[in-house]
Order: sequence, then structure tokens, then C-alpha cells
Amino acid sequence: MTTTLTAKQAIIDSVESHIDDYMTIVKTLYDNPEIGNQEFETVKVLVAYLDKVGFETTSGYIVPTGFKGVYQSHKPGPTIAVMCEFDALPEVGHGCGHNLIAGIGIAAGVAIKEIIDQFGGTVIVLGTPAEENFGGKVSMANAGVFDDIDVAMMVHPGSKNSVGSRSSALNPIKFHFYGKNAHGCHAELGKSALDAAVMSYLQINLLRQFVAPHTFIHGIIKDGGEAANVIPGYASLEYYFRAPTMAYAKQVTEKAIQAVKGICKANGTTVKTEVYECPYEDTVINYKLADLLTEKYEELGVPNIQKVDEVTGGSTDVGAASYKCPTIQGYIKIVDDSVSAHTKEMAAATLTEQGKNGLIKAAEGLALMALDLLEHPETLEAVKLEHEENIKTLTAE
Repeated sequence: MTTTLTAKQAIIDSVESHIDDYMTIVKTLYDNPEIGNQEFETVKVLVAYLDKVGFETTSGYIVPTGFKGVYQSHKPGPTIAVMCEFDALPEVGHGCGHNLIAGIGIAAGVAIKEIIDQFGGTVIVLGTPAEENFGGKVSMANAGVFDDIDVAMMVHPGSKNSVGSRSSALNPIKFHFYGKNAHGCHAELGKSALDAAVMSYLQINLLRQFVAPHTFIHGIIKDGGEAANVIPGYASLEYYFRAPTMAYAKQVTEKAIQAVKGICKANGTTVKTEVYECPYEDTVINYKLADLLTEKYEELGVPNIQKVDEVTGGSTDVGAASYKCPTIQGYIKIVDDSVSAHTKEMAAATLTEQGKNGLIKAAEGLALMALDLLEHPETLEAVKLEHEENIKTLTAE
């Protein structure tokens, strides 16, 4: 049997022989969901397993609930990172399936560890917390974590088998309006921050007609006063401005800010703005990695594999990694089309046979991709060259 065939079988054996361990991790996280930046007990579970199987681990890595598990072979070679997400959502728990992503990441990392000594290099299992709102990968990208990584990879559960999709850049802006309190029967003595917020809300809505396709503006009135008989001296709006690129998201944001400033001038109030959550970059697609995952999914018998979805939709902090190194976020089907993300039904699906099968196929697919990149340096070089060309094009725009 050739080295390649032996290594492939080692990957499959690794994932499938430890599947009970991985599903125990998935169930433990399901039963004990923790929201972003509060995943301390979750990290203990994941790091303890990596310690047990021979990784050198660091907890509190870059951010308080980040972690890194490293296994270095005794030969030089590339650094492959498998990313784990593990934050839950309020009310619905693991409604985005991040508990399964953590299981996939651990399983893939362990499988790569089993074969990397044959080829040389380093495998990292990277724990990236708070994907939903606070962007663990953004903090890590800003700290240079991805600068020395050759390829970063992960698979997300969902309602389709896919090799990636574009994501929207996200610019989260909060508007703080300041007026003057007065009694409701003496409104002439006050200046209504709520009026400024309501007028701004309407004006920002009117911008939607005048933005490019696949650009989204959505917001809420966060604060609007405390009592009906008091003219509000403070009000606030929270908005997400999404677009295919961050540059365009910022253009739309600036249009909104200028409109709001005009409204405040008209009614005698003032406004301040802040970035109130972590901005997310759009995702840079690496088509060579997408083709490689397609090939591995086909080898594993994964059906109905969809190509990269070119229409931008939601946002993810994977975008931050994708600007620093070649990155792929594939998808594995664990529910049908009637089940959407961020629901209790999606969370429950992570514990089903389909969830278990999804973990196996996703982890094996990622590990087999890593095998190709380790065994064929020319493939890795082509992946890195595509990334460099993509970044040059995007930064020149």
C-alpha cells in the first residue's frame, strides 16, 4: 500500500474510531451553551481533550476564551490550522451548530496529527470564540495569528453540502442622540432626542433604494425615553450596514451619518456615533481550496455538493482570517431546507445521526485536504499564489 493510501486510511480510522469521543464533546457543549466571550467551561472541555491526545495547548490565547493546540512534526513543512467555533446564542443555545463545528475541528486536527510526521509541518487546532457578535478571529487576525499560517480551514453545519460562500462585510454603528428633557406639557422647553432618532430611522430606511445590489441596512431603536410625559433627552439607534466589501459598507455608513447630522441640525439635537460591535470583513474565496474540498467530498461520497455561492448574505469573522491567509469555510448538511440557522431545531440536529455523519464527513474532508497540501507542495503554492493575487486585487479597489 502506498504512503498516500496508508495516510488516507489513517485519517478515516482516526475520525471514525474516536467518533464517540467527538459526539460526547458535541453533546456536552449542547447541554452547557455559553455565549460569546463567556465560553470558559467550553474551552476547558476542548483543551482537556487536546491535552489528552498530545497537543501542546494554550488557553486564554489572544482573547480570554481563545485557545490554541499545536502539534509540530519533526520535519519542516507548512502550518495548517483547523478553526473551531463554539459560542452559543441567547435563548436557542447552539442554534448555529457551533458545538458541532468544535467537534469537527477537534476531529480533523487529531486526524491530521496522525499523519503529519510522515510529511513534515505543523497542525494547529485554533479555538476562535465569539463568532456571533464579537469576532474572535478578528482579534486574532489583528494580533498576527494568521500571518504564519499557510492555510486555515473549517466546516459549518447547515442545510446543504457546499464548498463555501461569499459573506457580507459588516459595519455595526450606534447613533447616540442628545436633546433636552422637558415636561410633556411644556415641550417647547425641550429638544426631543427621540424625534431625531425616529426621523433618522425613516431617513436611513429611504437610503435602501439607492444602494448597490446585495447591500443591506437593518437597525432598531435601542433607547427612546423612559416616560411618556417627559421629552426624551437621550435616544439611540443600532444599525448593521452590510455590503459585498467593507469599503462599500463604509460608503453607505457615511451617507447615513451625513443624513442623521442634517436631521439633528434641523431639530436642535446632537449626535455621536460609535462602532458598537466588531466589524466583519467580507470573505475572500480561494477557489483552489474550494476545488480541493469538492474533490475530497466526492471521494467520501458526500452527495449534492454545491459550488461556491457567489451571492453575499450573512457575515462572519472568517472574513478576517481570509484576508491574512488562504481560508476555506465549507458546509455540511445536517438538516433539510425547512430548518434555518439560529433555531432550536438546528441545535437539536447536531445530536442526530445526520449530525454525527456530518461531523465524520466534514472532519475527514478537511483532514484529506490537509494531506494533499502536505504531500504536494505545488498544490499549496498554487493556493497561496491565488490568495496573494486576490488580496492585491481587493486592496487596489
